[in-house]
Amino acid sequence: MNQEQALDEFRAAGALLEGHFILSSGLHSPVFFQKNAVFMDPARTERLCKALAEKAEAAFGRIDVVISPAVGAIIPGYETARWLKAKAMFVEREKGEFQLRRGFAIAPGERVLMVEDVITTGLSSRECLDAIRGHPGELVGAACLIDRSGGAADIGVPRVCLASVEAPAYAADALPPELAALPAIKPGSRGLSQGAST
Repeated sequence: MNQEQALDEFRAAGALLEGHFILSSGLHSPVFFQKNAVFMDPARTERLCKALAEKAEAAFGRIDVVISPAVGAIIPGYETARWLKAKAMFVEREKGEFQLRRGFAIAPGERVLMVEDVITTGLSSRECLDAIRGHPGELVGAACLIDRSGGAADIGVPRVCLASVEAPAYAADALPPELAALPAIKPGSRGLSQGAST
């Protein structure tokens, strides 16, 4: 699957939105990838994650464990792990920091891939990777469906993606007039209640 085919999957799902969005990073953008419009279609998710698994395996070799940040990346992490014949786990916030919980554990020598849905600044990816580094196993790299930083977000490990685009993002006090004129929508999940995890 090439970049345009990956983006076409988002377009066909109505998941490539235009307007005024406040991203999980706090930045504002005229473009938003509503990945849940993709993930509610198992066949579409399967196509994308199979392609991501193939790309990750070609870049990093054997993968034993896939770990994703909750909440948004759990579905693509699981589906990518399925195609890699790997275990699927996720980190979630405990006292504000990502942790492996629910009995998840990485065994010494296991090769670990971090899977994200969409990377913007790379903050949640870096936090997830930091949590993984606190466990045995070999962190081999990262994979994501969409890198909206165009490769500029430094996450500290090699990564592969299905599509790399330069989607503009602005600080709240530096909005272009045409964006500032539109009402802002905050569709992300980072602000979910910490008490929601059990």
